[in-house]
Amino acid sequence: MTRADTTDRLFVTTPDDPRARPLVEDLIREYDSRYGTLFSSEGARAELYRYPASAFTEAQRGAFLLLERADRVIAGEAFMFYDVDTAELKRVWADPEFRRQGLARRIVEALEQAAEAQGYTRVYLTTGFRQPEARDLYLSLGYRPLFDPEVPGELYATLPFEKHIGALRGQVPSSPLRVPAASLEEAASAAAARKAESAARHAEVAA
Repeated sequence: MTRADTTDRLFVTTPDDPRARPLVEDLIREYDSRYGTLFSSEGARAELYRYPASAFTEAQRGAFLLLERADRVIAGEAFMFYDVDTAELKRVWADPEFRRQGLARRIVEALEQAAEAQGYTRVYLTTGFRQPEARDLYLSLGYRPLFDPEVPGELYATLPFEKHIGALRGQVPSSPLRVPAASLEEAASAAAARKAESAARHAEVAA
């Protein structure tokens, strides 16, 4: 397979699209293998289905994209509303069989463009502390870490990043750094609380 196969097709859809299911299930297996029930007693499935599908639609200033090659979905990505200026990236994933082809970079860049088209000027995201490849990807794409890289990642549990896009692209954002916790358990608890708060906010919008 080449890095940019001529059959590649990037398209907008919704999390309910059956074509996304194999990718989501693979993502759940991967997250469970790395984190188990650290963030939720229900594991990664609860996290992946935490938000209503409507949160990833243009009507609610979100988007859900899939990358298809020869009728097979090989990567996926999404963003949702975080605040009036900020899109939050979620569910960035590539099929393990097709990795080392620059797919993750391509889909993140496509998400940034889609967010710009909706008027966002900032992107925010978090990735788990046991995903060094994701951390390195965002650093290589110019994302600013909102954590101290010299502090052990487990004291944050989830590693936050930000980046300006659109009219502010190229400018360095200046949000305050997150304060590390005293232990992994404390950090995981704080991360779970932030996720629950975000989910509740989106549920209110969808209602």
